[in-house]
Amino acid sequence: MKKISILFLLSFLAFQLHAQEVNWISFEKAVELTKENPKPMLIDVYTDWCGYCKKMDRITYNNSIISSYINENFYPVKLDGEQKEDIIFNEYTFKYKASGRTGYHEFAAALLNGKLSYPTTVFMNKKLELLDRVPGYLTPRIMEQVVTFFATEKYKTETWQDFVKTFKSNL
Repeated sequence: MKKISILFLLSFLAFQLHAQEVNWISFEKAVELTKENPKPMLIDVYTDWCGYCKKMDRITYNNSIISSYINENFYPVKLDGEQKEDIIFNEYTFKYKASGRTGYHEFAAALLNGKLSYPTTVFMNKKLELLDRVPGYLTPRIMEQVVTFFATEKYKTETWQDFVKTFKSNL
């Protein structure tokens, strides 16, 4: 019985150490923090009904290397593409728009250039300028490359193809 209890305890502790999470904040909070301490922003645009969004939360964002890197180098934002609450940015109020059986948020549509594809990972620089959007499910290995490319500002001096050729993974 003691062996089972000890095995259970060790399994629980191992899971807790591995399951680090991204410290998601609202877009408005990220804008506020960027003004005080400039940092790039990673925006995870998702919906509640999106299976790949949930898979990305469960597998990619729960990877301890990925989550700690994102927490350290970005203001991470979780943005529901169908949220009902207004978002004010650059003196414009973005609203929810009913469309068909559901709807969409104007801010998500603006970030995604009208292509409402979920999940999509959006990157903004320290000046709150849109850098790029990466649509689709990203495995931990791909996400590691993408976040490193933007956090280290390699996009300013290298092409994506050249960056990937020399990238050394920590996974």
